[in-house]
Amino acid sequence: MKGLKKKRRIQVVLLAALALVVSTVLVGYAMKDGINFFRSPSQVVESPPPPTETFRIGGLVEEGSLKRGQGETVRFRVTDGGQSIEVHYRGVLPDLFEENQGMVGTGKLENNIFVASEILAKHDETYMPTEVVDALKEQGVYQEPNGS
Repeated sequence: MKGLKKKRRIQVVLLAALALVVSTVLVGYAMKDGINFFRSPSQVVESPPPPTETFRIGGLVEEGSLKRGQGETVRFRVTDGGQSIEVHYRGVLPDLFEENQGMVGTGKLENNIFVASEILAKHDETYMPTEVVDALKEQGVYQEPNGS
């Protein structure tokens, strides 16, 4: 009787371990396209990612760099105070998108130009994504918003 209980316990533990491994693999597979690493413009310039990698870039929209093309095409530069990267985006920009304001874009680097598939802007006067604040602080150009 003791041998049967021990054998059953081992089977249950092995089955649970197998279920854990299978579920971990399935979650990892499902998320492989959903994980986008954040990079500042300085990090992109120092170590450019491969053209196949989708990532997020963030910083401030450089003053005087915003140029609207034909249709929904927009070009601008994003900076962290140390380096800046040219960004091309085809689509409608968020209402709060403007120069000298924080932004985060998702896309790929092609020929040293970040081709964005999505652009996010701050959602009120004081908000800036944590990653952008950290990158700007690293470069020594971050200024606390007034009233904080």
